[in-house]
Parts: sequence; structure tokens; C-alpha cells
Amino acid sequence: MNNANDPEQDQLNRLLLDSLSPIELSKVRHDMLKQDLLTRAAKSVANQAGLFTVRAKDGVWQALKNGIRVKQLWNGAEQGNSVLIEFAAGASLMPHRHNCLEEGIVLRGDLQMGNLRLGPLDYHASPAGSRHGGISSQHGALAYLRGTSLGDTHEVLREVLGGLVPFGQNRSLTVYADNTDAWQEIAPGLWKKPLWQDGARESCFYRLEADTYYPAGVHQGEQEYMMLEGDLFIDDRLLRAGDYQIAEAGSKHQEVYSDVGATLFVRGKLS
Repeated sequence: MNNANDPEQDQLNRLLLDSLSPIELSKVRHDMLKQDLLTRAAKSVANQAGLFTVRAKDGVWQALKNGIRVKQLWNGAEQGNSVLIEFAAGASLMPHRHNCLEEGIVLRGDLQMGNLRLGPLDYHASPAGSRHGGISSQHGALAYLRGTSLGDTHEVLREVLGGLVPFGQNRSLTVYADNTDAWQEIAPGLWKKPLWQDGARESCFYRLEADTYYPAGVHQGEQEYMMLEGDLFIDDRLLRAGDYQIAEAGSKHQEVYSDVGATLFVRGKLS
């Protein structure tokens, strides 16, 4: 029953609050609680060893050209970089040829590549050597790119020059958000949507329903995460939509849990 507008209940609440007083802790009890908190904090830091996280609100945005800016997330060396790229309405990039596998996910807005139109949570992969035309956005967009040359001037120049020669087979792959048939339930409340596989590595979407747990484990290879929707706890670290994380090979993840549900992109060793 809602008592928000009940004057008698309000008066009772005030009387109860006025009668409450803080509990005085003894020094021994205070020191015990402090030590417990410090111990837990130290354990949490140890559990997060080998994990690198970029929060949605952190990082530095840099102008790429008029109407387009980029935020660096991770330098992947020979596998390309991971970035966020933001398009203003009407902004565009010129055609280019990819030096390595580039994967992109639209986080917000719209992108267009020739006749291909992408919206929120649509996925697109362009293998090494593939070429596509210019990329533009009619209304503005935010996208996550993995395996891009952005952030490396020399590699960007190579891609742009390669894009000037219009040859090569289009071997790209697009997986649309509305393709619900691709989801596979691999454990109670845990769903997987395969996207791309090459050699010993794969890219997938994972979805956790509310109140779903995933057991602790060890990363057999480097693993990359991009939070797309919802909230996710890894031990006591909370990841939210827009947060990025990469785990080194050999690092451990504690129990994974979502109380409201979550969707994330994962690139790592083939399971």
C-alpha cells in the first residue's frame, strides 16, 4: 500500500526517525570492520589483475576529420586497434581496403556503406584485403570498431591508398540485430550468438538474462569485451553499457553475474 500522501504515516515516520540514533562502535569493532574492508579491497584488486578497463565516460576523443571523432580503447598491434568512432549527421569516410580483420558494431544511430544500412546492434566484419566504399551516417552514429587501423597514421594511409584501386572480392559479413534465430542457449539464462570465426579465435554476442550467473574461470587467450546493454558484475566490478575491457591471457575472471540482464560482444579463443 502506498502511504506517500498519508499525513498520519508521515508523522509516524518522523517520530520514528527522531527516536533513532547512531550506534556507537567500540574501537575494537571499528578496527575489525576497517580491516575487513581493506582485506576485501586488496582481494578485489588482486582478482582484477590482468584486466584493462575503459569506462564509457573515460578516455580522450580526438578529431579524425570534420564531423568524425575517435576514442582509442586498445592498441592491438598486428591485430589492429579497438576504438569508438562517432559520426555527426552527414559525415562520411572515404573508401579503403582493410589491412586485417575489422569488426564493427553500431551502438547508436545509423551507418551506410553503399547499399548496406546498419542500425543499433548490427554487426559487420570485413576480412583482411577486403574493400568497401565510403561510410556515411544520415542522422549521426556511434560505433565500436575492433581491428581498425585508426590510431596508426601509417596503416590508415595504406588502407586509403588500397581503397583507391576498386578490385577484390567482397567477403564481408553482416549479422543484423533482428536475426533472433542465431541465438543459442548454452546454459540456463545464458545465450550466445556466433558472429565470426577464424582459426582458433571467435567473435560472439553473449546475453545474460536477469539473475544469471556464470562461473569463475581462466582466460586461455587474450579476451576482449564491449558492453552493449545492461549491467554485468565480474566479482565486485560493475560493467555498464559502453564500457570496454580486455583480459590478458592467463588472467582469471571471478563469478560473472547480472541482476538486470546484459548483452556484450566478446572476441577471444574459440571455446
